[in-house]
Amino acid sequence: MTVSPSPVPDPNAPLLHLLLRARTQQLSLADLFQTAETLSAAGQVAAAIELYKTWIAFNDENPLLHLAYFNYAVSLTKAGDVAGTMHALRAAVRLSPLFGQAHINLGRTLEDCGLVGPAVQQWRTFIEATAEVTPDRISNRLLSLQHIGRVLEGTSQLEEAEAALWQAMELQPSRPEAAQHWISLRMRQCKWPVVTPSTHLTTRHFMDAMSSMTIACYVDDPLFHMAKAHRYCQRTVGRPGDLAAFERKPVRQKTGSGQRLRVGYVSSDLRQHAVGFALSEVLELHDKSNVEIFAYYCGDPAPIDPTQARIKEAVDHWRDIAGLSDIDAARQILADEIDVLIDVNGYTKHARTKIFAYRPAPVIVNFCGYPGTLASPYHQYMIADATIVPPENELYYTEKVLHIACNQPVDRKRAVNPRPTRADVGLPEDAFVYASFNGMQKINASCFIRWLGILTATPGSVLWLLAGDDSVNERLRKMAEEAGVAPERLIFAGKTMNPDHLARIGLADLFLDTFPYGAHSTAADAITQGLPVLTIAGKSFASRFCASIVTAAGIPELICNGPDEYVRKAVEFARHPASLKAVRETLQRQRETCALRDMPGLARRLEELFWQMQGDAERGETPVPDLRNLDIYYEIGTELAAAGIEFEDDETYRARYRAELAALNDFSPLSPDARLWPAGQ
Repeated sequence: MTVSPSPVPDPNAPLLHLLLRARTQQLSLADLFQTAETLSAAGQVAAAIELYKTWIAFNDENPLLHLAYFNYAVSLTKAGDVAGTMHALRAAVRLSPLFGQAHINLGRTLEDCGLVGPAVQQWRTFIEATAEVTPDRISNRLLSLQHIGRVLEGTSQLEEAEAALWQAMELQPSRPEAAQHWISLRMRQCKWPVVTPSTHLTTRHFMDAMSSMTIACYVDDPLFHMAKAHRYCQRTVGRPGDLAAFERKPVRQKTGSGQRLRVGYVSSDLRQHAVGFALSEVLELHDKSNVEIFAYYCGDPAPIDPTQARIKEAVDHWRDIAGLSDIDAARQILADEIDVLIDVNGYTKHARTKIFAYRPAPVIVNFCGYPGTLASPYHQYMIADATIVPPENELYYTEKVLHIACNQPVDRKRAVNPRPTRADVGLPEDAFVYASFNGMQKINASCFIRWLGILTATPGSVLWLLAGDDSVNERLRKMAEEAGVAPERLIFAGKTMNPDHLARIGLADLFLDTFPYGAHSTAADAITQGLPVLTIAGKSFASRFCASIVTAAGIPELICNGPDEYVRKAVEFARHPASLKAVRETLQRQRETCALRDMPGLARRLEELFWQMQGDAERGETPVPDLRNLDIYYEIGTELAAAGIEFEDDETYRARYRAELAALNDFSPLSPDARLWPAGQ
């Protein structure tokens, strides 16, 4: 048996020459990295992998071998070789046990493979090995703790997630990411007070860390919400660094031309999601002789999703932009010659806000997906109704507000299964059933205390809640017992398929809304199933949304002007069920004629507004968002939020801000704005 000798590399072939240098230890680590990066950038990932593999095999005594393994793993990841990536990262960790980035990437790779437990253990290994914190390890230690918190939260190990995030917060209090998730966890677990300052973490740290969505659950302060949104836009979205590489086009003259207006909806939620459910029928009802509809989907793949399939059929053009960069997605929108572009995400999960920062369409609109102003330089309009944003409240929004009849689209075609009996869902047959199907994060201490007071005043009644984690359910039961309410009077509804959930909603007698972040699509679901909704109208978008739905359903008498009236009415309905029966009869009688279910009317009104915006653009009258003094309002808002005032009338609320503005102006004169500090103060 003979063995063929190894072929001699052709020195004239670039890759073969590089491999020869790697085999003979004539290729430095720096040259290896630079060359492999050049190959990858040219699309030759396989060549880069071969170069790494060869270099590692013939340079095993190099003291920086762990770095070569790490970059080798990066190339393997690009090639989709998961097993190879894991082998390379494990080798890097063995060679350098304190190599933080290798631990982090190995954990992420394990997580992507569904190995959540080993992923968490990998990050914990690094944390345990770096108990003695040094400046070069802080960043990776922080990342490891944040990943542990995120993954454990996703697997409902909430207590453990909270503990990991607290460590991350105390490690670097100035970094908001961990605190933002920690606050969200506390809200989901109904752990009150949510904000718990410590030696290293002040109340200001928590205020800064709260997301613009979370702050709406914490305080009913629309000026602070606006300033928080603006701060998020500045710090997280910012201005694209490559604006010169994007060429915008002028407004196209469409009015009176007979051409259709091109309208684009951008969303990650055009699927089985509250937003997808809401928009399905509206998209079907658009007049295609008047508007040409483009849907830009930026969410996770949804291959077997009936709602997404229905939306694809409804629109003229479907574009999946999830895999495109922000600038390439903007270029696609530009190429489609969109006239009016609608942001259906705002600052929610999977939002692609930087796409809008390129201004790929002459008109950009905030509608449907986000409960408030986006306070950005590029969102010129917001579509809302006059209950959520009455004229006197428009100063809380940087966009020009245009009105529709009701802000909550509904899908009249949604499947609803036959209604079960109360016994089927664990409810007592003869009790008065209060219900609230809002997420646990919307319940706060004041809200829960009100509910317990209502139960105390109506013996025999029960409160039906959407179940949270087992520990959360038990926590609420324990608080009820401590307040003198039998814990079994709290009944928790488990998760079920949407048609089954819609079917069971109507078994309750009265829906109790949360405050300050009220029910949105949940309230619409309840009302369409004949369940009256009792709500408090506050000042902010999130605290007035439910009032909008109740108004559009034709039962405005269920809108309360404060917590005291809310409790009084909730008790009276239980004591005088005939009055509630009358409300139910009104809902049933007006079900198909009320504004809440007038989807053809909503579609026509939206088209009118799109053409109105187009006319503004053609005349050069597109509004410019007013962003003046928002940093000042933010500073005031953080201080006032810490005061813990739950509810106050508009006059008192604005007076508090004006007093703070006056104090700041005495110290250093403020520029005028169009809100609470006009010229001539």
